[in-house]
Amino acid sequence: MSQYLDKSGLQVHTLLSDLLNNEILPGLELDSDHIWQEFRKLVDELTPVNRQLLAKRESIQEKIDQWHAQNPDVVRTDFARYKAFLVEIDYLVPEGPEFAISTENVDVEIASIAGPQLVVPVNNARFALNAANARWGSLYDAYYGTDVISEDDDCGRTGPYNEKRGQKVIAKAADFLDGAIPLAGGASHSTVVEYEITADSPARLNARLSDDSVVPLVDADKFVAYQLNDKQKVLLCRNNGLHIEIHIDRNSSVGSTNPSGVSDVVLESAVSTIQDCEDSVAAVDAEDKALVYRNWLGLMRGDLEDSFEKGGRIMTRRLNADRAYISVDGSELTLHGRSLLLVRNVGHLMTNSAILDSEGNEVPEGFIDALFTTLCAMHDFKDDAPLHNSRTKSVYIVKPKMHGPEEVAFADRLFGAVEKILGLPTATMKIGVMDEERRTTVNLKECIRAVKDRLVFINTGFLDRTGDEIHTSMQAGPMLPKDDIKQQAWISAYENWNVDIGLQTGLPGKAQIGKGMWAKPDEMQQMLDTKLDHLNAGANCAWVPSPTAATLHATHYHQVNVFSVQQALRQREKANVDDILTPPLLGERKLGSAEIQRELDNNAQGILGYVVRWVEQGVGCSKVPDINNVGLMEDRATLRISSQHIANWLHHDICSAAQITETLQRMAAVVDEQNAGDPLYHNMAPNFAQSVAFQAASDLVFKGVEQPSGYTEPLLHAFRVQAKV
Repeated sequence: MSQYLDKSGLQVHTLLSDLLNNEILPGLELDSDHIWQEFRKLVDELTPVNRQLLAKRESIQEKIDQWHAQNPDVVRTDFARYKAFLVEIDYLVPEGPEFAISTENVDVEIASIAGPQLVVPVNNARFALNAANARWGSLYDAYYGTDVISEDDDCGRTGPYNEKRGQKVIAKAADFLDGAIPLAGGASHSTVVEYEITADSPARLNARLSDDSVVPLVDADKFVAYQLNDKQKVLLCRNNGLHIEIHIDRNSSVGSTNPSGVSDVVLESAVSTIQDCEDSVAAVDAEDKALVYRNWLGLMRGDLEDSFEKGGRIMTRRLNADRAYISVDGSELTLHGRSLLLVRNVGHLMTNSAILDSEGNEVPEGFIDALFTTLCAMHDFKDDAPLHNSRTKSVYIVKPKMHGPEEVAFADRLFGAVEKILGLPTATMKIGVMDEERRTTVNLKECIRAVKDRLVFINTGFLDRTGDEIHTSMQAGPMLPKDDIKQQAWISAYENWNVDIGLQTGLPGKAQIGKGMWAKPDEMQQMLDTKLDHLNAGANCAWVPSPTAATLHATHYHQVNVFSVQQALRQREKANVDDILTPPLLGERKLGSAEIQRELDNNAQGILGYVVRWVEQGVGCSKVPDINNVGLMEDRATLRISSQHIANWLHHDICSAAQITETLQRMAAVVDEQNAGDPLYHNMAPNFAQSVAFQAASDLVFKGVEQPSGYTEPLLHAFRVQAKV
């Protein structure tokens, strides 16, 4: 216990105590003793409630398991009886009267701007800074460096600048401008030889074309400001609430090859970013939590830095400043230079050894997150802060993995208690509710009601949601193969239901309705081809895996006015909750041995590829090659699906334990080969008994049925602690 200090009866790890005293509290008018005294009261009061809620989760799941065991196939043959049972056990709760959320003091990035949203592990300072700075991104770079531009016809993207590829980039960016800020008379930006700012008040933007004619913008009001200096001219336009910078520099290597002199088109890209303490982070102890909070503190103070070597030079990454322009009316215009930052805390399940209660038990990690992330954010509230995140003095906390309205109401109670400790106005701590658990989905309206005064975000997390779908109906029968699960009625109903309820409860203009992650960071053309669907589905933010992806996805928001889409969607028939409650069971379908083995291979390789980095290197999210060597962004949500899927098939005798063991061992060798170039990597094969990562992966499968809600965190944390030792 020498690593712990007694703080009002709590045992607080010295790393956390020192962080609070030496880094967080200086500059805040708060007393350390008061914080610990009041936090001790919070822990004593709320820990039993937290345990009761978790016990209710397990009790409900046990009742569902028993019902399916005693009533095989009834979910398919007598759905009304199944639904009545869910009401009886308090899984489905009555829906109350109509209402609308009443959240106040919400920043415009959440309330009234539709755009891409990044999710990034906050324990990686470089990634965190890159994401925060991804508010603005070069469209030229995004086109040039990805598969959006073909590499055919000598248009490769590696090596020195390829002018032939560059010309394709210039042409494609001009096509984008034609759609977003069209020129009058059907003229194209590709024919512009000069952009001219008139001397009028307000100033207007005209374009001189290759035939020497001059045309204005179709909508003159889309030109809003400009920058002029000796090197370049920057034209600022706005479309669907998002800004576009046209950079003109005829002396640059790119601008000199473009008749218009345009050297770049820069888009307002990642309007908001979730700095993640949860699914993409491996934080199992005080050392890990201190790093998480220290980086978040640096973002909130505006002084986070990270230095690294690139091309033989030491580079230092810092937060970008705001952007200044001359408005068309001659006044100064300043735009936010950084993405609006939200922070994702952990859910209600996990505890952490960073703080122990008066009986020596680990304190719920969500309690610790709520206190420390809010304390850090208070530096942003100071009027003299060098860089501001929230201009409304709010902290935006995304809360995941809550099951039903009672658990959401408990988060509201927790946030209120923390606000009282820190002397903050009620609802300073805003909440984002992740709709990623089945009991939350089917009771979403009542979940929103529980936090109607502080709600700023709901979204569909289809990956975790699929994992919970499998676990909830584990005893109902074997599940379909994973790709077929995606095609069932429940998932489209779930996606539509989330939007329907969000619109019904008044989120537009006050809160985000979000959609999930694009998981293939190297497949950007495919993303452009498909992710527009999220906007047409009514989402005013959707997750992307990188700053480059954010810039490309931003082009979608210039094509579709999401708020108009939301208005139209209000008229459609609401999704059917019965579809949502229908599990994706195999039913009468027969699986061949080859199909079963392919599914096992795919699942096992994905599990091992992710777990080996999590357990042995502490990497919570990374691009992991799948069985076909396609890089996929993996986190605990994808792991939950794969491990629960194999556990389900094992439980229902679709495969045997011996077959799974053979598959895991064979796939371990594949993963070892895929990581052969990593000097920090430790092979799993052939000494499987000595590999902590292999043992973790095996337990996730063979103990999958008994894991709480099918979550992977309890086993991952235990094996990570073992690996650290």
